[in-house]
Amino acid sequence: MEKYYQHLVGEAGTDEAGRGCLAGPVTAAAVILPKDFHEPLLNDSKLLSHNKREHLKPLIEANALSYAVSFVDQTTIDKINILNASIMAMLQAIEALKEQPTFIIVDGNQFKAYKNVPHACIVKGDRKYESIAAASILAKTYRDSYMERIHEEYPVYNWRKNKGYPTKEHREAILKYGITKYHRKSFRLLPEQLELEL
Repeated sequence: MEKYYQHLVGEAGTDEAGRGCLAGPVTAAAVILPKDFHEPLLNDSKLLSHNKREHLKPLIEANALSYAVSFVDQTTIDKINILNASIMAMLQAIEALKEQPTFIIVDGNQFKAYKNVPHACIVKGDRKYESIAAASILAKTYRDSYMERIHEEYPVYNWRKNKGYPTKEHREAILKYGITKYHRKSFRLLPEQLELEL
């Protein structure tokens, strides 16, 4: 895994979590790592166990030159669509960094320019660059914590386990109990053969 795309100190990596979920926010993080930081466990958060992500989160926070996390809620997702909401979350995380980045590397293939800072979109960037991997871990762990909190409000959907993703269990609960204020109404919440009145 590479340290920098442009070999510039101050390069920020950004990534999101929760794009494919049926409920809850999309969450993004932005991270600027120092030149001397190296952690061999760093990888795409989807490839790491829960325990490894929880181990890495405080290490990233303690060592990053700057980091920030942003949430865009389900109401906004329904208004502007999930792609725009994901980009909005990443831009908000970058805006919240305590120092302006010199360059931005983005996981994925679409982004909108942030101020006058140059950027590059990198498909599977969270497996190639340490700052994007670090951002993916923060986005995932912060979003998971949020879903565990709202699970207490609506335990029948078992968000503590499925984190809002479209598991069989989650869809069966939607069919049985209907939807909550946290569900994304613009998403197909049930397969086509099962209709849900919104």
